[in-house]
Amino acid sequence: MKIAMRSVTLILLILVLGALVSASHAASDSESESGTGNEGNSDSSAEHDTGTDGDEDEDGDSDGTTNNPAAVQILTQVIYSRFSNFTAIFNDDIVDHLGFCISDVDAEWDAAFNFSKNTEFLSDCLKITNGDVLPRLCTAAEVKFYGASLMQIAEESSEAKSSNYLKPNKNCNLSSWVSGCEPGWACSVGKDKQVNLKNSTYIPYRVLDCRPCCEGFFCPHGLTCMIPCPLGSYCPLSNLNKSTGICDPYRYQLPPGQPNHTCGGADIWADFSTGTEIFCSAGFYCPTTTQKIACNRGHYCRAGSTEQTKCYQLATCEPQTANQNITAYGLMFFGGITLVLLIIYNCSGQVLNTREKRQAKSREAAARSARETVQARERWKSAKDTAKKTASGLQSQLSRTFSRKKSVRQETLKIPGQPKPGSDAALPPMPGGGSEQKGKKQSNLTKMLHDLEDDPDSHDGFNMEIGDKNLKKQMPNAKQLHTRSQIFKYAYGQIEKEKAMQEQNQNLTFSGVISMASDVEISRRPPVEVFFQDLTLTLKGKKKHLLRSVTGKLVPGHVSAVMGPSGAGKTTFLSALTGKATGCIITGSILINGKDEPMQSFKKIIGYVPQDDIVHGNLTVEENLWFSARCRLSADLLKPEKVLVVERVIESLGLQAVRDSLVGTVEKRGISGGQRKRVNVGLEMVMEPSLLILDEPTSGLDSSSSQLLLRALRREALEGVNICMVVHQPSYTLFKMFDDLILLAKGGLTVYHGSAKKVVEYFAGIGINVPERLNPPDYFIDILEGIVKLNASSGVKYKELPLRWMLHNGYPVPPDMLDSAGMPSVTGDSAHGGNPAAAGPDQSFAGDLWQDVKYSVGQKKDHLQLNFNKLKDLSNRKTPGVFQQYKYFVGRVGKQRLREARMQAVDYLILLLAGICLGTLAKVSDETFGSTGYLYTVIAVSLLCKISALRSFSLDKLHYWRESASGMSSLAYFLAKDTIDHFNTIVKPAVYLSMFYFFNNPRSSIFDNYFVLISLVYCVTGIAYILAIYFEPGPAQLWSVLLPVVLSLIANQDGDTFVTRLGDFCYTKWALEAFLLANAKRYSGVWLIQRCGSLKVKGYQLQDWYPSLAYLIATGIVSRGLAFFCLVTFQKK
Repeated sequence: MKIAMRSVTLILLILVLGALVSASHAASDSESESGTGNEGNSDSSAEHDTGTDGDEDEDGDSDGTTNNPAAVQILTQVIYSRFSNFTAIFNDDIVDHLGFCISDVDAEWDAAFNFSKNTEFLSDCLKITNGDVLPRLCTAAEVKFYGASLMQIAEESSEAKSSNYLKPNKNCNLSSWVSGCEPGWACSVGKDKQVNLKNSTYIPYRVLDCRPCCEGFFCPHGLTCMIPCPLGSYCPLSNLNKSTGICDPYRYQLPPGQPNHTCGGADIWADFSTGTEIFCSAGFYCPTTTQKIACNRGHYCRAGSTEQTKCYQLATCEPQTANQNITAYGLMFFGGITLVLLIIYNCSGQVLNTREKRQAKSREAAARSARETVQARERWKSAKDTAKKTASGLQSQLSRTFSRKKSVRQETLKIPGQPKPGSDAALPPMPGGGSEQKGKKQSNLTKMLHDLEDDPDSHDGFNMEIGDKNLKKQMPNAKQLHTRSQIFKYAYGQIEKEKAMQEQNQNLTFSGVISMASDVEISRRPPVEVFFQDLTLTLKGKKKHLLRSVTGKLVPGHVSAVMGPSGAGKTTFLSALTGKATGCIITGSILINGKDEPMQSFKKIIGYVPQDDIVHGNLTVEENLWFSARCRLSADLLKPEKVLVVERVIESLGLQAVRDSLVGTVEKRGISGGQRKRVNVGLEMVMEPSLLILDEPTSGLDSSSSQLLLRALRREALEGVNICMVVHQPSYTLFKMFDDLILLAKGGLTVYHGSAKKVVEYFAGIGINVPERLNPPDYFIDILEGIVKLNASSGVKYKELPLRWMLHNGYPVPPDMLDSAGMPSVTGDSAHGGNPAAAGPDQSFAGDLWQDVKYSVGQKKDHLQLNFNKLKDLSNRKTPGVFQQYKYFVGRVGKQRLREARMQAVDYLILLLAGICLGTLAKVSDETFGSTGYLYTVIAVSLLCKISALRSFSLDKLHYWRESASGMSSLAYFLAKDTIDHFNTIVKPAVYLSMFYFFNNPRSSIFDNYFVLISLVYCVTGIAYILAIYFEPGPAQLWSVLLPVVLSLIANQDGDTFVTRLGDFCYTKWALEAFLLANAKRYSGVWLIQRCGSLKVKGYQLQDWYPSLAYLIATGIVSRGLAFFCLVTFQKK
């Protein structure tokens, strides 16, 4: 650190030399113009000058000039004009040597050496030295010597901070030590001598007229020349402190043995820690290097200030205040942010609630109208039937009364145009009516009743809405429906019609579909028939069979049940059918509609209900179902039709009462477990699948809930849906509702596959009769489990039941099964399930370990192949595209975030507390530009934002796996999550800065800090995505805590080591660099050495502020790309 400061000091002093060189030319020009006639002497003659004559010449020649104020002012302005031209001469040198800490040369020169406002210190120096200023200024050789000596001292001495002695030189050595060699003193080369200040190799002989350094200049220890102090410094003459022997306000002492030597001026310009005394004190401002004024009330002055800064209106600033207290603004800023957030959350929640209430009212009105219309139709039909029966009875009575009359009499009694008996015209007249009313127009009620009679299925009917006495107009088709009320009326009208048709068609078999479809407009779905033959699953490496020789088919319109004891491979069977079994060798064939096509090609029309209830707990029942319908139904399906599908599912599953209730989570109570299970099934029903596979949908349900669910599935089967479900010991009522039964034994062997109504007959045929008052499926599973022992008289063992089924149907039997049953093997082919594991000798521990490793690697490989295997879509269903699904996902995630407002508030509260603590404890240090506070800020913000960002993906992994397996867009899901998280990316930096900035009050602007924090939060959020997706929640949180701390420590290392080079690739270094650069560029003038030295030590450059932000944003983008790659690569389908 000290070496860097010394080197920077050397470079800066060499640059200052440019001003002195220009000043020398100005002096020579002014002297020639005044006609002094002094000629320049050579450098060699100066070495032999005694100095006495020089003093006399100065006194004699300059009295007229220094005593003339106008002449002094002219000379001062001439000298300063040369100072101002300095940057044009040395601009290239500055860019080459100090480009890393000086971006605008002219601006930095003005901030450090622009004395145009006040040049009194130059005039005073001219008066004190009798015009002998330029001969006292340091040459290039002296400045170079000064910097090289400081560099050497810094390298050799660990106490470089207090060692400012220089190496011996021509003027100051062991044999010659004049008064000007002491700190704060300077000498002259003689007024009649000219010195080439540009000469960087020759040090002039400067020992004449030694006196204290002028105010506004500093004279280094060991040199006899002086250098101007920069703006922001205070360089007065010192005073002797007799108690300490130190020349205040500086640190040097008087030389011993020289009682006539007095304290001089300043002796050093260095960094803040080395030369604190030269900096204008905090609480004061120094308009020139010789003036020091206390700050007034209502103003504050930082260290090194050239003017006082007015405090904000609400800030408290006493006299001599170093920094203003703007905590009140921080509290106001935070209060404003809190108010805005509360308004957003409350209003958004209120908008959601109001919208849901209006939608519920519209829906309820539509449902009530549909029910009343159906009831009116039913009442009219009932009244019509009653009237027909009454008319028929009256006609029969009249026939019996007049049966004895003659036929001629009967013919004459006939009235032309008499209505047919049983028709409406045969009804008795209405009371109060007469023949005079026949010509009158029929009433609206009568007309409506006749319309209902003519077309009972029309949408015309009673309109029971209050205040509406007009008749309902004809219901438009789906394309003409626009308002929500019209859509719901259409949907509930269709549902009521379907209910009526269901009552007329009680036969819930596939044969009843024809009669039902002829009356109700039920959409036809493409049939999916699954045929599997000799299906066998074997674990890779372990040669263990999970399924063996399973043969059968799943028929559209049937509800097939898969039963068996634990370990029978029921779920494995479903995974094999859907193509999701990984880590296994699959043999046999699976045909879809008679073709050898992969099941994944039909995933858009295949529904899979997992055993666990994977439902979004922070969404309502309707929102869960509606989202699934919008993303998975056909894109060209009209919205009214989609609403009809969702309402039909809600009605069939009995979820009307809880449709607007949140599903709930483990922490927050929602709907009941049975209702949650039905919602889990409804997510697949709303996409109108052709094949619906369910894994234990009735587990945990009571008998009534199970029956309700089975009835809904039976209705789906009526539409031609192929349904296969795993069931654990259903009740007898449920068992009778199944069409087909697949009964598996342990080891994945088939015991029975056929009609559920014939299973009892089959087992009776092999000697197994179900006792009375026992449920057949319970009895069969107990037998397969070995709980119920079969009678020896039956001659059947439960382990032989799979073999008997294969022989019964003529299926090929694995040889090992024949051998275990004591039957001769027909063939030596082991492709159908021989046990290769038993053929080889036992392996060693190393062999078993190697097999386990190979199995794990193979399973990972299968997962990757499954995730990246892009198959041709054969479902003939075009679902919404990525952009449309992105809109749906954004709406869903937005609702979820609004309902997690309390959790978001906790995140903001923690950030607020962190800002208060760090802003109060880590005060800005001018020496380090606040690096400590910014280091803590990078760690705290990274840690807190990472942990909160983990929730975006950690908690939704199961939901994503289910949705992506069904064909939803992974890109839309990821982009929607990231889009909603941008709200936190914008708000969280403001929340943190509302406390940290106003408590810490650095010199950098709040906008610079805000931009850096936005880039940092964006970066760490992307990194958190990777951790959340790749790791489980526990390890992800540990990594989120560990990474910011370790990377920040690496980024804060100094020197040129491997660790520091590694830090160049850490986001923490880019963030810390951006913070420090934003603050460092506010330090100018006397702070120039401190700024350049600190940046040189850190290896930072002022020009790297924008690149640092770009690196942070680029890291965020790249990390999001990697996170998305992990999302689609390491998912479990």
